[in-house]
Amino acid sequence: MAQTTINIRMDEDLKKQAEYLFSEFGMNMTTAFTIFAKAVVRERRIPFEISISSDDFFNEYNQERIRKSIESIKTGKGIAHDLIEVADEKDLV
Repeated sequence: MAQTTINIRMDEDLKKQAEYLFSEFGMNMTTAFTIFAKAVVRERRIPFEISISSDDFFNEYNQERIRKSIESIKTGKGIAHDLIEVADEKDLV
């Protein structure tokens, strides 16, 4: 089967995150997109639901705060905090 090359534009941070995750799966970007394309052709649809996330954790404000915190940690300016465990409401009764 003949091979072809495609070019995809995406946010640089998204690309880095995707490459890292794909490597955790044991594959590269090409393999991941090939799997996606095969699933689309086979199922004749996008193989997952596309919707607006109702999880506020993933909103742009929180993501930017996380990016800034990671950068602070990488540059040695981060502040370490102790993890405080909070009991479940059912345990308080």
